[in-house]
Amino acid sequence: MEFFVTSLIVVLLPGTGVLYTVSIGLTRGRVASVAAAIGCTAGILPHLLASILGLAAILHASSLAFQTLKYLGVLYLAYLAWGMWRDAGEISLRGRATAERPLKIGVTAFLINILNPKLSIFFLAFLPQFVPGGEAAPGLYMTLLGGLFMLMTLIVFLCYGLFADAVRHHIVNSPGVVAGVQRSFAALFVALGVKLATMER
Repeated sequence: MEFFVTSLIVVLLPGTGVLYTVSIGLTRGRVASVAAAIGCTAGILPHLLASILGLAAILHASSLAFQTLKYLGVLYLAYLAWGMWRDAGEISLRGRATAERPLKIGVTAFLINILNPKLSIFFLAFLPQFVPGGEAAPGLYMTLLGGLFMLMTLIVFLCYGLFADAVRHHIVNSPGVVAGVQRSFAALFVALGVKLATMER
């Protein structure tokens, strides 16, 4: 229960993945928001595995590895912000998604979480706290905890995305509002990029 409550609080806090899922739900609709939620959740898996296998310690110990991954993440957030700002007001909220678009959105969401070194460090510090002392298979126990964390992430992100899709229908005939929403999210991605750039290990 302690792990569940703590994880739920962590998942509910607005971060890059939440902002991306909500922005996609507002501007692309339900199917796209589901793709974003799945992509963001899948992006957690490599960090969990790295933490369980001890690879995250390399990021913590190696300044070069951490800084490289960090600035790749910053550049990717800047790229997303520029694309969202550039296309502000040009996206139809009535859903002109192509067959390829959900996959593209899912890959983008996946990359957002992959290129965040703080996730590996977070799980390295977070998961071991909930492994009982004397556990015969701590790696397996951490894997189960990680699976539960991912399931909670998926459910919460789906809820965020579907809520955004519901709100979308209230602004479908307001191009100015749509452009304002997209530019606001673009600014938030820039702010998150700046925050990531200034983070230390």
